Amino acid sequence: MLHIAHRTFGDVHILDIEGRITIGEGTLHFREAVHRVLQQGGRNVLLNLAGVTHMDSSGIGELVSAYTAVGNRGGCLKLLQVPPRIREVLTITKLATVFEIFEDEAAAVESFR
Repeated sequence: MLHIAHRTFGDVHILDIEGRITIGEGTLHFREAVHRVLQQGGRNVLLNLAGVTHMDSSGIGELVSAYTAVGNRGGCLKLLQVPPRIREVLTITKLATVFEIFEDEAAAVESFR
């Protein structure tokens, strides 16, 4: 089960994600949450992945898709507190060079300024 909480800090939309971003319901729920932010006019999106327990290749695909969707709207998507196992996958796939990844939320929020 995937749980996503949405909060804002200034003009930065923070999605706190807990659970599994895997094929099916997890990826659908994740995609809907990102698109909801975009529909509300959000451009700066920070994905807090601290609570993500598992992400399969579909989840990685959704991350890339979200990054592209936000970028196409003139926005920026960044990652916060990526768990070691997911960070390893991002490094292997060279996606760690695409995403800006932060450990500190205040620094991440500030980076949008």
